[in-house]
Amino acid sequence: MSGVKRAVLVIFALVVIFGTMIFILENQQPTSLVFLGWSTPELPASLFFVAALLLGMLIGPAMGFIAYKRKVARLKRRVLQS
Repeated sequence: MSGVKRAVLVIFALVVIFGTMIFILENQQPTSLVFLGWSTPELPASLFFVAALLLGMLIGPAMGFIAYKRKVARLKRRVLQS
């Protein structure tokens, strides 16, 4: 059964990789972003999207970890007060 799971995982990873590659190749038009007066150089649109995805993949788990640590600290205080 683990062989089937591994095969499905490999196929899923390949689909994601090929989908990302197609997305990058299809979105090569130069784009410049402006945020609060700060302007980026003209870069491919796909670079901005992939960068936003990767940033979200870093920030999301970090915020979850912080929330988990706060919850554990709160539970420890509650146990110590009892």
